[in-house]
Formats: sequence, structure tokens, C-alpha cells
Amino acid sequence: MQLEYFHLIDRIVDFKFDEKKIAVEALVPKENTIFEGHFPGYPLMPGVLLIESMAQASGWLLLGLLKFERMPILAAVKEAKVRGSVFPGDLIAIEAGLTHEGSGYAMTEAKIRVGGKLRANSTLTFTLIPFPNSDMRGHMEAMAQRVGFPQQAITP
Repeated sequence: MQLEYFHLIDRIVDFKFDEKKIAVEALVPKENTIFEGHFPGYPLMPGVLLIESMAQASGWLLLGLLKFERMPILAAVKEAKVRGSVFPGDLIAIEAGLTHEGSGYAMTEAKIRVGGKLRANSTLTFTLIPFPNSDMRGHMEAMAQRVGFPQQAITP
């Protein structure tokens, strides 16, 4: 996890194309300037970054299901709940599954667990747009390699 670059997913653990589900992991850094203010002497992963982590996991799912032909953009967050704290050094496991896709939108359900215990969950809605340019698509393809995106999951 590289908070300063907004890279909140370290690796894809499992991609179930037929079930339309993904599992990813990320290690919350032990030290980062974000924890200096959130909170001094009691560092916690901000809830908004937990939501963003679920959105990024869902984004990887959608990119794969769409075979990198369209790009998901977060459009709405519903029923987001932080159910427990996430601390520096925690390994977070995120699962996301597609619940609806059509008319240029997609919805996912996502959950974050630490040590098997539920810490956050949310329903997320995405707008699905064409990649704005080849540079952006190239960047996402490079990021896919960095996180271990299973290319066989999207090859016919």
C-alpha cells in the first residue's frame, strides 16, 4: 500500500471470473504521514481510505470483467459501514462481488477483513466509461502487472 500515491491494493489474491468476485490484499504501512494527524498517539486508517480500498478492489474486478475495454469511475457509496479499527501494520483482505451491471453502470458489494474479522463493508456504484486516452489505459495495464492481475482471467 502506497498511501502517498493512492495505491491501496498490493496484490490480487483471487479472481473468479465466472462468479464475478475478486479477493485482494494490502498491508497498511506501519508509518506514514497520514497517521501523524489521524490520530497523534493512536494511529488509525481513515474510514474514507477504507472505502477507497473497497472501491479500488471493485475497480479491479470491473476492469477484468470488462476486459479492460472500459474504465470504472466511483459514482456512489451506499451503506458504508466501518465496523472496527484498522491499524498501521494490519494486513487487510478485501473481497468484492458484482451485484449489477448495465446501462453504463455497475454495482458491487465489498468487505474488508483483518484477521478474518469484518472491519468495513459497502455497496458501491460505478460509472463505466471508455478510457480517456491510451496513456491512461497503458498506466492501468502496468498497474495490473504490479498487483498481479491474472491475465488469463480476461483472455478468451
